[in-house]
Amino acid sequence: MELTKYGHACVRLEKDGKVLVVDPGTFTADPVLDGADAVLVTHEHFDHLDVDRLAAAPGLEVWTCEAVAAQLTDLPVKVHVVRHGDDFQAAGFTVRAFGEWHAKNHPDLPIVQNVGFLVDDEVFYPGDALTVPDVTIGTLLVPTNAPWLKLTEMVDYLRAVRPGRAFSTHDGLLNDVGLSLVDNWLRLESQKQGADMRRLATGESITLG
Repeated sequence: MELTKYGHACVRLEKDGKVLVVDPGTFTADPVLDGADAVLVTHEHFDHLDVDRLAAAPGLEVWTCEAVAAQLTDLPVKVHVVRHGDDFQAAGFTVRAFGEWHAKNHPDLPIVQNVGFLVDDEVFYPGDALTVPDVTIGTLLVPTNAPWLKLTEMVDYLRAVRPGRAFSTHDGLLNDVGLSLVDNWLRLESQKQGADMRRLATGESITLG
């Protein structure tokens, strides 16, 4: 399986000629959906969900939570609602759903639904949450910057999950200075845990498994 990092909080997974895209939001540049067979969407925030982009890709299958599905009813895509504990096949990938809610953000805003996805028992993408699955995680896509996230929480999350490797996601709001701090934090934790933890550049790919 090949994983490619796209802008901010989106990744593209490719295997056996099939393409699965996770969270193609408005901060993600085209052509992320070119040739895509299926899409996973963790939650409704615009940096993870671009309804107009999905509308322009007829024939896609989309797996997501109930709140997002309600926004896609008029689109020419096939939508599947999933919840914590569900497992399903998407474009030839085996996917398991973990978690139900977004991390607490602004005190005046409601907490929205958020479902994380474990793909092929290898890549776990939590969305905007710090969900700790009750299984061993080979590759964690770890949020490294967000209004709802502190550095100590990111580090604690890495230590709770203890993945075989971890790559930064949700880092599109950072300038070069902020990204260099993320690189340093992940390098320090990588050394502590003896695991590959780092930030992939936008457009960079890595082969897993």
